[in-house]
Amino acid sequence: MGRLVPAVTRALDILELFLDGDGTLSAPDIVRKLQLPRTTVHELVTTLAARKYIVPMPGQPGRYRLGVRPYQLGARYAEQLDLAAEGQQVARSVAETCDETVHVAILEDTDVIYIAKVDSTHAVRMVSAAGRRLPAHCTSVGKMLLASLPEHELAARFPDGAELAAMTPNSITDPAALRETLAEIRERGIAVENRESNPDVSCVAAPVRDRAGQVVAALSISVPMIRWSEDRRAELEQLAAKGAAELSEHLGHRSPA
Repeated sequence: MGRLVPAVTRALDILELFLDGDGTLSAPDIVRKLQLPRTTVHELVTTLAARKYIVPMPGQPGRYRLGVRPYQLGARYAEQLDLAAEGQQVARSVAETCDETVHVAILEDTDVIYIAKVDSTHAVRMVSAAGRRLPAHCTSVGKMLLASLPEHELAARFPDGAELAAMTPNSITDPAALRETLAEIRERGIAVENRESNPDVSCVAAPVRDRAGQVVAALSISVPMIRWSEDRRAELEQLAAKGAAELSEHLGHRSPA
């Protein structure tokens, strides 16, 4: 575990004080409650106010309440919880239709994190778990999410000349080859993984959008190679797209007429 930064810890201690009482505090209140030097409190309060984490109380000089920024962070957290819950519900419906393993994942830097998963009932199935993290370029959900990024963000995450880690012999290891693949995914609106994260499994994935139309997640269907075929792939692509569209609708997205 890394070293805790004292100034950040103190700032968070101040914010957490607003959870108690009537939700308003003055600098002297903070000094008394946290036993911090007045100068330190003044600097921290000034910084928090400048970043809109706290705001002055109208008509009460020297007193503060929480600002808009904590609300925005809380709203984002709630959105993520909703996404996981809604994703699990839709994943279950899709899995019941195809009896294959269904995932919903989000992008974090160059990895994907699975936030929802429903297993196939077959004895032979993909082994995974919600919360698992994998390199995005090796998965169908990851490639779908990477394809939604602006070019400058993609270049920052995968600079030219960098070698990408391989999970199987089929994994993409060259950023230029990855960009070509992502361009095809943007055109088709569907991502396919051909044994790139698991030598015995292929997957298809479709994008999940929020109410603003931004891609916030992807839904995938994973199939062992013993049940994979081109005909099955086409069927699963349609099902993944339908499931992703349903989840997008749950998040408030309206598809064009």
